[in-house]
Amino acid sequence: MELRALRYFVTVADELHFGRAADRLHIAQPAVSRQIARLERELGERLFDRSPRRVRLTAAGHRVLTAAREALAAADRVRSAAAGPAGVMRIGTATGVTARLERGIDALRAQSPAFDVVLVDLPPADRLNALRQGEIDVALARGVGAAPGVRVLPAWTEPLYAVVSTRHPAAGREVVTVADLAGGDLRVPDPSVLAVLREAGVPVRPGRPAGTVPDTIVEVGSDPRAWMVLPAGQVTEISSTRVRAIPLAPRTTITGSVVVPDDLPHTCAAATRAAFGD
Repeated sequence: MELRALRYFVTVADELHFGRAADRLHIAQPAVSRQIARLERELGERLFDRSPRRVRLTAAGHRVLTAAREALAAADRVRSAAAGPAGVMRIGTATGVTARLERGIDALRAQSPAFDVVLVDLPPADRLNALRQGEIDVALARGVGAAPGVRVLPAWTEPLYAVVSTRHPAAGREVVTVADLAGGDLRVPDPSVLAVLREAGVPVRPGRPAGTVPDTIVEVGSDPRAWMVLPAGQVTEISSTRVRAIPLAPRTTITGSVVVPDDLPHTCAAATRAAFGD
């Protein structure tokens, strides 16, 4: 039984869609289907119920999924051991967490100094996928709820700010409401912020699609009617003098989380959460 087949199986089980699993694995869909069919023949059990409209795990599939995750985790531990005692911690980062990263890495090194750090900059969804596939070891993310294959550990909260051009009519205010900004074009580079606003009952309607946070800041700074919403951590890293960040009223916060693999021992998960949390 090949580890590759188990990894393909776990990816399909996470996505419940062969096409999306193939995209995550960066291979053609027929190759995924062949590996799953071969694994089913080897085990003598159907792992998925397939129909034109949906893919579901069978009872055997659910049992195999738990064992497959354990086998892949064990293989990763073997690779880590072979790499030597120093090891590498690969951290999937979010924008606006520089100070938190520095504190967290220092805290972890105080407990176990012999490891190197590699920071991996990925969009939120790709960050979680990379964690599931063992490409990174821990991720920092905002506005993430429960997700398959990973453990989400809420670790901090940040207030949200409206960011407007210094030429915006509301730029001189100490606080601002969404109603004050409703006539302008809302730009949302991070969908999790929009979800938090809606869950808090804040009536917002996004305008045209936004790009990266730095690019959107430049666009907002050049448009006296546009606005965006950012967490406090991202606000502290704004270098543009053409925008102003104003606290939202009523005060609205977003939760930041440390996200770790499902099979990470609880003591390690707790230590990692404490290192990067408030």
